[in-house]
Amino acid sequence: MLMDAEIGLPAQIARPWTRLRLNATAPAALAVRRRSLVWVPDHEEMARRFPSTALALPYRFAVAAAPIEGKDRVWGCWSLIWPPSHPRELSAQELDVITLSSEKLAALLERAAENGHPVRPTGEPRVIPPVRRRAPDPEYASGASDYVDRLHEGCVTLDLEGRITFLNPTAAELLGGEVTDLLGKPLWETTAWLQEPLFEDRFRAAVVNQEVTCCVTHRPDGRRLEFRLFPDPTGISLRLTLTPQDEAAPQHPPVFGARDLSREEVFYNFVPFAAALTRALKVQEIVDLFADHIMPVVKVQAMAVAIAEGGKLKIVGSCGYEREVLDRFDGVPLTLPTPAERAIRTGEPAFYSSPDELRRLYPYAAEHDRMSAWAFLPIGGSDGTAGVCVLAFGEPRSFTGEDRAGLTTLTELISQALDRALLYDAKERLAHGLQETLLPRRLPEIPRLAAAARYLPATHGVEIGGDFYDLIRLDDTAMAVIGDVQGHNITAAALMGQVRTAVRTHAAAGAGPGEALTFTNRLLIETETELFTSCLLVHVDLRLRTLRAASAGHPPPLLRPPNAPGEIIDVPVGPPLGVDDGADYPAVVVPFPPGALLAMYTDGLVETPHGDIEEAIGALACLLTGAVGRPPQELADTLLEHAPHTAQRADDIALLVLEHCA
Repeated sequence: MLMDAEIGLPAQIARPWTRLRLNATAPAALAVRRRSLVWVPDHEEMARRFPSTALALPYRFAVAAAPIEGKDRVWGCWSLIWPPSHPRELSAQELDVITLSSEKLAALLERAAENGHPVRPTGEPRVIPPVRRRAPDPEYASGASDYVDRLHEGCVTLDLEGRITFLNPTAAELLGGEVTDLLGKPLWETTAWLQEPLFEDRFRAAVVNQEVTCCVTHRPDGRRLEFRLFPDPTGISLRLTLTPQDEAAPQHPPVFGARDLSREEVFYNFVPFAAALTRALKVQEIVDLFADHIMPVVKVQAMAVAIAEGGKLKIVGSCGYEREVLDRFDGVPLTLPTPAERAIRTGEPAFYSSPDELRRLYPYAAEHDRMSAWAFLPIGGSDGTAGVCVLAFGEPRSFTGEDRAGLTTLTELISQALDRALLYDAKERLAHGLQETLLPRRLPEIPRLAAAARYLPATHGVEIGGDFYDLIRLDDTAMAVIGDVQGHNITAAALMGQVRTAVRTHAAAGAGPGEALTFTNRLLIETETELFTSCLLVHVDLRLRTLRAASAGHPPPLLRPPNAPGEIIDVPVGPPLGVDDGADYPAVVVPFPPGALLAMYTDGLVETPHGDIEEAIGALACLLTGAVGRPPQELADTLLEHAPHTAQRADDIALLVLEHCA
């Protein structure tokens, strides 16, 4: 999601949220995903439910995020922020206003789209000026100015960005400047001794919290200067007073109140990024987080991450670059002089403020990269992996010392996360490669039997999945196999291989489903494995038009007879394999006429943390009913697509679909 407009917040606070992924742990993203209002009454609740947001906005406030939902889609979201004095529950009137406003916004967006003028974000969010209570007449304004000019206290008015819009002569004197010179400047940039991130943070807290607050600093002459902040939705009024008892205090650097938390300015907008990096497991996730949190802040147009591999430059993640540009640099030999090669070889960052500067040193790079300024920042892993993070800017840019230090520090954060992500990606490739060797490369072709199989790994973790399937051709019959080994590791993978081999051996020797499960169970008992396996075997006899099924603790198969609704086959369920050496696995026989369809699956397709598995299996049977006429390949995809939790799977999924063709 891209922010389109905001009102009432400093741009510095709003900027990190100009891009928000739908899977982010933030109220607005959750509201869109759930298509319902999300209400967070206080900071404690925010920290519990949305820790990344609470870390990025460590202020006390309440927020309501409401989806803008139309007839057949969610257009976006809008959020309202209240000071912490708001009651813990929204009133009925507030709920009505939010609901009505959401409906009106959705109607406007739908009407614009239908008229051929869809509303799209313009790039930078529009900042809507706050509504003022009244416009004072000249006489009133003159009287107010005379009043504050006579005071012996400093009076300052700041807008929502912290810029001085008014100050009296006393305030100018206390700040060490002239009224005309200070107007229009952010308060913390007026003097060197106020260039302290803590004061800016206190200003932001007052704007968000809408509570009177106070902080104290020392002037260069050692005298204590108290700032009292009085916020409202249009800005902040300041009262500046000297504390007499400290007039003779020794000179020392500015010190703020003990309640302030120290924080380097360069990291202010990087806090949510750093917090999210701790959860990133893949290289592209890191790049996406950078795009969400950092690109809007530092005005980066594009980013690419590359590593040295096999003597060549390998791009492992990118954002903002056209595919054509990436293809030109991906695989470039490291013997060719490029700015990326230099950063990897020397381990030193390099900054190029314009295309001319880059072209003088590296004509090839400047010719094919259409950006206007670049930072090439070296990254390295604990295993000796060398790489480079390329940040590209759309306009020429003069990199100050502060810019270089901030970007270099930022890259150190990326480097640590990238080290972990590259290791994760390598393990994931190894695990998935091993998984593929344990599953059939292709299903055998059996006359009059159409078959389709699917396997989906879990969406988190790099361990090998324990789900498996097989289809064994036995002369004019076949044995369909599906199972789930406990655990997701090398031991489970080895056990999966043993189970598949044992079932194949016994099936080839003529054993039926019940006998094959009994023999395989004894094998697992003899190996003294601590893992158990659920397994479902179905013997398919197309000549007799029957199915013979036996189950070892596995979810039941589904059958859709021709011209009839889908149904659950009531298979007697024995204990999982490897649990009871005396277990018995009785089989059940059901008709399987031409046109009938069989679906076998693992629990990952139907099981959710808080769901009813029996209801989920029933819903799956209903899907079979509504998918009449679809071939097994298409039906398998349909079953996976309609599983309600396949976008974020905690478990892997195996699926086998068989159809008796006429």
